[in-house]
Amino acid sequence: MKLVILFLSLTFFALLTSAQNTSTAISKPDTAKKILVVEASCGQCQFKMNAKGCDLAVRIDGKSYFVDGTSIDQHGDAHAK
Repeated sequence: MKLVILFLSLTFFALLTSAQNTSTAISKPDTAKKILVVEASCGQCQFKMNAKGCDLAVRIDGKSYFVDGTSIDQHGDAHAK
């Protein structure tokens, strides 16, 4: 019984480690994409956008856009200095 449990555990561990993604975007950036330096802040408080509460926004070339897929609180204190 101990041998069966050991075998199943090792098989499960081997499957888990082989399922991991080995490529990372940090080590090899996509050179086809243009890198932009933008202003990022609360859209309502700093960029005077219409919103309910503090939503993450970026300003690119003077025009402000809300950011989808993340919130301002995931990047630190929304009202830090």
